[in-house]
Amino acid sequence: MHVRAFIEEMERLAPPHLAEDFDAGRIGLIVEGKNTIASVSCALDATPRVVKRAVAAHADMLLVHHTPLWTPLTSLTGPTAALMRDILGSGLNIYVMHTNFDHAESGVNDALAELLSLAHTEPMTLGLVGDCPLSFQEIAGRLDCPLRVWGRIRHLDRLAVVGGSGFDPALMAEAKELKADAFLSSELKHSVYRAAPLPCIEATHYALEAPAMKRLAARRGWQFIEDRPVLHPVP
Repeated sequence: MHVRAFIEEMERLAPPHLAEDFDAGRIGLIVEGKNTIASVSCALDATPRVVKRAVAAHADMLLVHHTPLWTPLTSLTGPTAALMRDILGSGLNIYVMHTNFDHAESGVNDALAELLSLAHTEPMTLGLVGDCPLSFQEIAGRLDCPLRVWGRIRHLDRLAVVGGSGFDPALMAEAKELKADAFLSSELKHSVYRAAPLPCIEATHYALEAPAMKRLAARRGWQFIEDRPVLHPVP
């Protein structure tokens, strides 16, 4: 497959116009490599470990959710230079689907709802609300990460989910209107919790977004490269 055909296919899956404004210039083909794509690797982040594994697998394309180049570059030194040396030296393409994949049908939040067996889902501006058949322990098990619960949850019949850093006051108000009993996302700020209209369940950013990339890789027959953050619970 020519790289242009790959790009067109990914743009049908996650149209660029769905991306948030801050993603301008940070999605799509952000590193140009080989013209012909025969092997694809997929991951949440283009970390040094992920890139080295993709290169070792002779991948022509690495598809990720988060760009490794968040800020404009005025110099290429240190860890960024080392990462780019591996990428450019191998001819590896890097393609990013970020907030456009968050908003896309069958994207990040649909994958999360599927993982948690949510039923009768209703969409929000970002994320969704659905009937939840799982206990807290089962949710933690399926996400494979610890959970932190903010507030008192008397029952959990309806759950709002937003992959990534989704603890936004407007989204939480929308979830409450849709009768959610709690709101699941990551990276909750103290001030946001204090004003939250419903209890919050905090997971890790990785646990909420990696499932979509893993599901995409499985459906396409690509290699998924796991690189989850290392967490050490304090005894």
